[in-house]
Amino acid sequence: MKDLKFEQKSSLSRREAADQLSALAEALRQGGDGELRFGSGTLSLQIPDELRTEIEVEVGDGQIELEIELKWSTNRTEDAPAPAKRPARRSKGSATRTP
Repeated sequence: MKDLKFEQKSSLSRREAADQLSALAEALRQGGDGELRFGSGTLSLQIPDELRTEIEVEVGDGQIELEIELKWSTNRTEDAPAPAKRPARRSKGSATRTP
C-alpha cells in the first residue's frame, strides 16, 4: 500500500505545461523542502540531493506519450552518505599484552 498518491490529469497549453515543468525544475534545483502548485493546491516534498530518473517515450495510436519519473527514498539514512570510518580506539585499561 502506498503512503500517499497524488494524481492530476488536465489539459494545459504548451506554456502552462512549461511553467509546471519550470516550477518542478526549480524545486529540484533548490532541494530540501520543495513546494509545487497544482491548480488550487500545493504539494510539499522533501527533495534529496540524489535521486533516480526514468524517461519513457511511447509513440502509437496517433499520439505521443512522454513520461518523466523521479524516484527517491523517504528514508533519510539511505540518502545520506556513509560516515567516514575512524580507526578503532583502545581505552588504557583494556589493552592486552602479548608475551
